Amino acid sequence: MSNYLRIERIPYEEPYHVQLVWDVSNGNIKSCFEYYDNADALTEIGDRLVTFPRQSGDVFLYEIGSEKPEDRYAYYFRLQVFTTNSRGRSAIQIRFCNNRDLPYREVIEFCIQAEPAAINRLGKLFLEFAKLEHEYLAWSDSESFIGYKYEHV
Repeated sequence: MSNYLRIERIPYEEPYHVQLVWDVSNGNIKSCFEYYDNADALTEIGDRLVTFPRQSGDVFLYEIGSEKPEDRYAYYFRLQVFTTNSRGRSAIQIRFCNNRDLPYREVIEFCIQAEPAAINRLGKLFLEFAKLEHEYLAWSDSESFIGYKYEHV
């Protein structure tokens, strides 16, 4: 298993909202989860990742929902990208919680380590994905794909 991030877009109240199914792995852990978001979030993420890092110690944080029971959200999703050393080495943190009661609760959290150039490629994929013309995005250290899921090998 290798590092990867794959996102399938399922049309949902577009162009305003999207349903996203994420399939992610850091080589040790693999997870699949889905959530709903504003379509503009894809552009927001892409814009920030395409120029990441802007400086040493740079951090980009995207969150939707909350894990606090009193906030009454159906789920919580965090995508955080940060530098891990002064030379720009970086990591992508993914956290997802379905906010269900035990024994149905599912929580996943891990990091994918990546070079800034690979994160910049991911940003370009998000910007293309934000046009809502493609249903599938696949990214890894060595891969960039956007198109239809059946076309991805």
